[in-house]
Amino acid sequence: MHGLSVRVRGIVQGVGFRPFVYQLAERYKLVGWVRNTNRQVEIEVDGGEEALADFLRDLREAAPPLARIDMIEADERPPLGFSSFEIVESQFDVGWQSIPPDTATCDTCLEETLDPGERRYAYPFTNCTHCGPRFTIIEGLPYDRSRTTMRCFAMCEECRKEYEDPRDRRFHAQPVACPACGPKLWLQRSDGEPVEGDPIDLCAGMLEGGNIVAVKGLGGYQLACDAANPEAVARLRARKRRYGKPFALMVPDVEWARRLCRVGGAEVEALQSRERPIVLMRCRPDVDIAPQVAPGLDTLGLMLPYTPLHHLLMRRFAGPLVMTSGNLSEEPIAIGNREALERLSEIADAFLFHDRDIHARYDDSVVRVLGDSVVPIRRARSYAPAPLDLPFSATHDILAVGAHQKSAFCLVKESKAFISQHIGDLENLETLEHFQSSLQLFERLFKVEPTVIAYDMHPDYLSTHFAHEYPVPSALRVAVQHHHAHVVSAMVEHGVREPVIGVAYDGTGYGTDEAIWGGEILVADWKSFKRVGHLRYAPMIGGEAAIRKPYRMAAGYIWSLCAACEVDFGTFLGLVPIGERILLRRQLDSELNTPLTSSCGRLFDAAAALLGIRTEALYEGQPAVELEAVADPDVDDIYPYDILRDGEGWVIDPAATLRALWCEVRARRPTPTIAAAFHNTVADSTRALCLKVRERHGLERVVLSGGCFQNALLTRRLLDGLTKEGFEVLTHRLVPPNDGGISLGQAVVAYALTPGS
Repeated sequence: MHGLSVRVRGIVQGVGFRPFVYQLAERYKLVGWVRNTNRQVEIEVDGGEEALADFLRDLREAAPPLARIDMIEADERPPLGFSSFEIVESQFDVGWQSIPPDTATCDTCLEETLDPGERRYAYPFTNCTHCGPRFTIIEGLPYDRSRTTMRCFAMCEECRKEYEDPRDRRFHAQPVACPACGPKLWLQRSDGEPVEGDPIDLCAGMLEGGNIVAVKGLGGYQLACDAANPEAVARLRARKRRYGKPFALMVPDVEWARRLCRVGGAEVEALQSRERPIVLMRCRPDVDIAPQVAPGLDTLGLMLPYTPLHHLLMRRFAGPLVMTSGNLSEEPIAIGNREALERLSEIADAFLFHDRDIHARYDDSVVRVLGDSVVPIRRARSYAPAPLDLPFSATHDILAVGAHQKSAFCLVKESKAFISQHIGDLENLETLEHFQSSLQLFERLFKVEPTVIAYDMHPDYLSTHFAHEYPVPSALRVAVQHHHAHVVSAMVEHGVREPVIGVAYDGTGYGTDEAIWGGEILVADWKSFKRVGHLRYAPMIGGEAAIRKPYRMAAGYIWSLCAACEVDFGTFLGLVPIGERILLRRQLDSELNTPLTSSCGRLFDAAAALLGIRTEALYEGQPAVELEAVADPDVDDIYPYDILRDGEGWVIDPAATLRALWCEVRARRPTPTIAAAFHNTVADSTRALCLKVRERHGLERVVLSGGCFQNALLTRRLLDGLTKEGFEVLTHRLVPPNDGGISLGQAVVAYALTPGS
C-alpha cells in the first residue's frame, strides 16, 4: 500500500471533476478523499503502486470535457489508513479560483431533451456538469447554487438525488433543474399580452408568419426572424437601426450550413465545438437567404444551436433564422425581462421569456478561419472568462482597459490573464456602465486588486479617462502605444519575448508623433518598440468624416500623393458634389481638421471608393470588407508600389498603386480582378519591407496583428509571401487581431515596464 497527496490546478471546479476523481478511485480500488479549495482540487489517496500510477495518468488524460488542467503535483507519503473514498466538504479562504465559461448543450443532455421517454423531454433548460450556463449565472464564489441566479429554484426530490450522487453526471451541477422544479418558458406579445399554448410552437409560428421575436438566450436576448423573408429582415434592420452590418444566422445543423456556405473541415470543427461560435464562411451563390442579411458581402456568419431552447426552436422551425443581439445598434445586449420589454418592445413583435435570470451580459462569439487556424473575431460567450496562461508570474495585479472600439479589458493575476467578454465600442453611457459592471464582477470573482493600470496613449478615449480615474491613487499608470500593444498581444500568445518584426495594420491608432497610425512595421519586444516602416501619410479630410465618407480619403490620396501624376482622376472627383469638392480642397489647403494618417484601413477605404464599391460607410470597416468580398482569389496580379527611405526606416508609398488601380477602372477591367490585385499589392509591399527590416536587424520572426488581418485574402497572401522568404510568421489564435485583443498586449507591456518584473 502506498499514499499520494495530489493537487490539481486549472479549470477543475464546476466541471464534474470531483465525481470524475471519485469514479477513478472506485475503478482502481483506491481509498481517501477529494475536495475543492479556492486555488485547486486536493486529493489524498492510498492504494497499490500500479493503481496509483494509472490514477494519475487518467487524471490528466481522461478529464471531463470542460476541465482544463494546468498543473498536477503529486507527493508520495505513507498510507493514512483510509477505509473508503469520499468527496469531502470544500474548503474556501480568501484566494481565487478559475470559473468555466458557459458551454453548449452536450450530446447526452440533447438526447434526453429529445427523448419522449425522459422526464426532461422538451425541457428548454436541461443541463449537467458537462454543459450549460456557468459564468452568466454566477454572482459570487464559491460556486454554489446559492450564489447563482438558480438560488430561487428549489430542487425537486429527483433532481436532488442526481445532484448528490457522485456517480451521476449532474453531481453538484449548480443549474440542474427539470420541468417540475426549474425555470419556465412563456411567450408574450410586445403589448404585454401572454399567448396561451406551447411557447416553442407559438414562437416558431410567429417567425413563420414574418414576425420578429426577442428570444432570451444564455447571455442575453437575441432578436430572431425568418432569414429567408426579405420583408422581415428589412423590418428588423429598420427597427434595430442596424444599417448595413451583417446579421448572424442560426441553422439547425451542419448540413444546413453546407447548403448556405463553403464549409471546410476547420469550419465544421468550429461550428460543432463546445463553444458554438458564429463562424464566418464564404457564401454559396444563389442561396435562399434574404439579401438584406449580409448586403455587399460574400460571407455569412452561421452558428448551430447551443442551448436546449435553441435546439427545440430550430427543430420546430427547420430553417435558418436571423439570430442577432437583442439591442438597439451600439447599445449593450438586454438581459432582464423588464429591461427587454423597455428596450426592445419597439423592435420585437413578441418575447420568448423565461424566469432564470442572467447575471453577466454575453454576446455570441465570432470566429473565422484565417490561414491555417481558427481566429477569434469577437471573444465572448463560451470563451471568456477562461484564463490565458502567461509565460511569467506577475508580482502585481494588473488592469489593462483596452482601447475604444471593440472594448474588452484584461486582468492579470500571477500567471493568468482574464480577458473580459466583448463589451462594444465605448461611445455611450450604457456601454461604459457595462464595462464598469463587468470589471467589478471580474475583480470580485478573481480576487484582483490592480496596482498597475495600462491604457491606450490616445488622450480622448473613454478607456483612457477611466484608467486615470480608477480609484487607486498609488497605482502605477502606464500608457501603451496602440500598435505596440497589438504586436505584443500576438507575441505573448506564442510565448515570445525576443524582438520581432511586428506588422500592425488597422484603421486607427494614436501615434507617438500625434498622427493617426495604422500601417506600421515595428521592431518590438515587450518593453519597447521602434517604428522602422509605415505607409506614407495621407490626409483625412474632415477627420472622422473621412471614415464615414471614404471618397474623402480617396480625394486626400489623389490630391496629396498623386497630384504630380498624369493620370486623370477628374472622373472620380466629378462624382463628388461640386460644392463639397471645393470645400474639401479648401480644407486640405488650409489643413483645417485634416489630420494625417498612415492607416492601412484608410488605404482600403480609398481603394473601395475609387472602385465605386463603397463611397459612404454605414459601419466601421464596411468599405474594406466589401472590397474583400468582390476580390477574385485566383488573381495573382500585383500593381506597382514604391518603398522609400525615411531616416533610419522606410515608407511604403501607394501612389503608384492607386494610379494603376484607377487606370484599370478607366479601362473597365473587371472589378474582382482589380480588387484582388490591390490586396496582392498590399501584401507584396509588406513582404518587401519585411525583407529590408530583416537585412538590417537580423530578425526572422514576423508578427501579424491589427483589424486588417481579419481579412482572409490579405492574411493568406501575406502569410504565403513571408513563408516563402523563410520567415517564421506568428498570428493570433486566442485573442482577436482587432482591438478586442489589445488589452492583453497592454497588460504585458505594463508588466514588462513595472519595476521588479
